[in-house]
Amino acid sequence: MATFTAACIQLRSGKNLSENADQAEHLIRAAAREGARYVQSPEMSNVLVRRREELLERISVPEKDVFLQMACKLASELDLILHIGSLAVLAENGKVANRGFLIGPNGRIMISYDKIHMFDVDLPDGESWRESATYEPGDEAVVVDLPIAKLGMAICYDIRFPAIFRSQSRAGAEVLTAPAAFTRQTGKAHWHVLQRARAIENGAYVVSAAQGGTHEDGRETYGHSLVVDPWGSVVAELNNDEPGFVLAEIDTRNVAKARARIPAIANEREFVCRVSEGLREEPA
Repeated sequence: MATFTAACIQLRSGKNLSENADQAEHLIRAAAREGARYVQSPEMSNVLVRRREELLERISVPEKDVFLQMACKLASELDLILHIGSLAVLAENGKVANRGFLIGPNGRIMISYDKIHMFDVDLPDGESWRESATYEPGDEAVVVDLPIAKLGMAICYDIRFPAIFRSQSRAGAEVLTAPAAFTRQTGKAHWHVLQRARAIENGAYVVSAAQGGTHEDGRETYGHSLVVDPWGSVVAELNNDEPGFVLAEIDTRNVAKARARIPAIANEREFVCRVSEGLREEPA
C-alpha cells in the first residue's frame, strides 16, 4: 500500500496505569475518527515512575498489563495497526523491560521490541538518569513487513545511535520510529535535528510520538510529537507539550524517490578505521 494516514498520540503519563490507559484510549479513538490507520503512542505509555521500587509495585507481566489489554481490544474494535511505543513490564527473567508492541487489526500482538540503548547520563543542569539500574536492554533490532509499509521499531534514546536505523533501512524499512519520553532539556536542543537526520540519512519517514509536560513523578518531557518525510521535512508536529494527537499522510513512494535522488544506502561501503600516531619530529 502506497499511502495511509498515521497518527502520533501525545501523552502525559502518570503513576496510575488505568488512568493512563483511559487517556490514551480517548486519543486513539479521536485519531481513528480522523482516518488514522496506524496509531503510535509514546515511550512508557502505561506508567512513568522514576523510583525503581515504586515502579515494580505498579507494573506486571505483559499479559496482565491493563494498558496492553486496552490496546489489543481497541485495535480490533477500530481495525487499526496500533503501535504502543513502549510499556514498562516485567520481563521473563524478573527484571524490567522497556518494551514496544505492534498490534494488528485482529487485536493480536504481531511483534515486540525491547529498547537497546539505556539512557545513562548526567545533564548540565544536574539532572541525572540511570536507566540501566532498572531496565534490561534488548539486543535485537526489528523490522516488520506490514500491509501498509515496512516499519522499523526503536525507542527514544535509540535515536542517537544511527546504526540501528541504517540496519533497518538496509532491511527495507520505509518508516522508522522512535517513540519517546525525551527530557525537556535534551528535547529543546536535539529532538528535531535527530529525527530529521535519521530521515535524511536513510531516505525514510520517521514517526515519533512523545510524552509531554510535567509528570506526576516530577520529570519534565518535551512533547512535540512529529512526522518527518524522507527528504527531511517535518510534515506534521504537535507543537507543544500538551496531550493530543497529530496526523500525517504517509506515501511510501516518496521513500523510493528520496533513495533514488540520494542513494546513500546503495553507495555505502565497508571500511576500517585506522588510528595513527601522527607525525613525529626527527631529532635535530
